[in-house]
Amino acid sequence: MSDEAGRPATVDDVHELALAMPHVTVVHGSGENPVYQVGGRSFVFFRNPRPDAVDPGTGERYPDVIVFWVESEADKQALVQDGTSPFFTTAHFDGHPSVLVRACRLGELTRGELAEVVQDAWLSRASKRRAAAWLSSRSAP
Repeated sequence: MSDEAGRPATVDDVHELALAMPHVTVVHGSGENPVYQVGGRSFVFFRNPRPDAVDPGTGERYPDVIVFWVESEADKQALVQDGTSPFFTTAHFDGHPSVLVRACRLGELTRGELAEVVQDAWLSRASKRRAAAWLSSRSAP
């Protein structure tokens, strides 16, 4: 693993990694938060504070939640079941193929780990043709 891939992840990395994927467009949601899309389908977005994601001690809404799509419920559970993981979900996202992470906890991931999450999010939302082309380009010598 390169030094870059092994360093703690940052919010800037989320933006950089999402924009590095092919055919990505950025739209702005409410509050002007960036929403990264492929083929008009969101795969990463920055969420406004909502009543379902709150600090258990103070009840204050988390101001820094990022949503990443996942391929399946099994993939979601793999990320959220470990209580030490920075990934979580809320009842609002029951049945939704996505996981949440607070920006303030991104540093618990390496940049390389975050890259995998972003790439998997993109793959879960890209067309089969685009996904196959990207995967093929990565395995080419």
